[in-house]
Amino acid sequence: MTQLLPNFLGGRWIAGTGTGTPLFDPVLGDELVRVDASGLDLAAAFAFSRQEGGAALRAMTFVERAELLDRIAKLLQANRDAYFEIATANSGTVRNDSAVDIDGAIYTLVTYSKLGKTLGATRYLKDGEPVSLAKDALFQSQHIQVPTEGLALFINAFNFPAWGLWEKAAPALLAGVPVVAKPATSTAWLTHRMVADVVDAGLLPAGALSIVCGSSAGLQDALQELDVLSFTGSAETAAVIRRHPAVSARSVRANIEADSINSAVLLPGNEVGTPAFEALVKEVAREMTTKSGQKCTAIRRIFVPAPLFDEVGQAVSARLAKTVVGNPRSEAVRMGSLVSRAQLQAVTEGIALLQQSAETLYDGDGKAPVDADPAVACCVAPTLLGIRDSDAVSNVHDHEVFGPVATLIPYRDLDHAHAMVRRGKGSLVASLYGNDPAVIARSTLALAPSHGRIHVVTPASAGVHSGHGNVMPQSLHGGPGRAGGGEELGGLRALNFYSRRVAVQASPEVILSL
Repeated sequence: MTQLLPNFLGGRWIAGTGTGTPLFDPVLGDELVRVDASGLDLAAAFAFSRQEGGAALRAMTFVERAELLDRIAKLLQANRDAYFEIATANSGTVRNDSAVDIDGAIYTLVTYSKLGKTLGATRYLKDGEPVSLAKDALFQSQHIQVPTEGLALFINAFNFPAWGLWEKAAPALLAGVPVVAKPATSTAWLTHRMVADVVDAGLLPAGALSIVCGSSAGLQDALQELDVLSFTGSAETAAVIRRHPAVSARSVRANIEADSINSAVLLPGNEVGTPAFEALVKEVAREMTTKSGQKCTAIRRIFVPAPLFDEVGQAVSARLAKTVVGNPRSEAVRMGSLVSRAQLQAVTEGIALLQQSAETLYDGDGKAPVDADPAVACCVAPTLLGIRDSDAVSNVHDHEVFGPVATLIPYRDLDHAHAMVRRGKGSLVASLYGNDPAVIARSTLALAPSHGRIHVVTPASAGVHSGHGNVMPQSLHGGPGRAGGGEELGGLRALNFYSRRVAVQASPEVILSL
């Protein structure tokens, strides 16, 4: 029987009382490790995190907390090779795709370490300037932000086991709030290994970082009023979280990132061969295949001027045809597998659903996965669909297939394009490809209310932009509506979620003493 990974709670390693859920290699089908979270005293463990971990972190200054993040980043950097091995085995990703997750996590920690050091040797954040509440300014109001005295519970998705932890944990720890991580079961091994390395190195105070691997049952029950909860996953699970008494009755602050049907738009006036045309084709193919399309920010819909529908379809298909799919251990392979059989079934069924209203422009040409048994490996070819009648009722605006799948859609004019993009009902990101500043500005402002991020690619930025789907710690991550209504990252803005804003009403002398 494979190793049962213990949970780290209350400052110690604790094994679950069950036999455990096995984690598999999605390409070879081998069982890797097991996880189990049954029989845990979550209430006691959470109390330890609040009382011990929280008190220790709040006693530190921002600079001291920033130094903790710096030490964690250096430790993870030193152990990168081991993390890549786990990602290959448990997530089925090629090395470049694993780097998006692992190196992205390290970069985020480094970024927040640098930001924290700019805040100085203080323990709270000043929010604005004092405002007079009385004659001669003898009584004033000063807003400040202090770390919440609860804990931060993270319930994360399967697609980013490294970055998914640290993009949340970095600002939480910097804010002075202890973390309890609950990674998605299917890919929990990498998250567990990173936490174990940090714990074994003694980099954080006891109770500052905990991990539960296995079922999430009981986690919300153990939350109290001053705790916060950050969730990344499906809209269905998000709805369950919002209905839980911890959120609905005890007012636990919840940040949700759910489904997102993101868009790429080729703006008018960019014909075949222009820099904008080529940039869109390149980015669409890259977004469809990176991590086998298993990114919450991946391009799902591609909007192009109607006369360019066939040309864009052919150009994207030609790029996709060069993508070799299969075992990530093979040097020839450029796109690995999905993370599990369950995910393979969901993507296969999702493609069939979209094909009810869309034609198939490219689906891999029937090529078998390289160095992989098609009956075992969770591999699926990149699939480009197309809808020529963009006004027809179609489920491509309502159903996200979480894999290497995107749909090409024509538009008549700019207003029509904006209306079609907004049918996504709120998304994490839309990318615009063009060269006319006035057109770009018009589209940016038209789409801003329904998106968390607008990513603009012009000829000047084509060689340096960070990528449609890359989430940078300096920029906001989140989106309205279907995307969950949450906000993460965005530089120091991320600390707002882990802090409590309070108005101090007092004399100028008292306010100054703060």
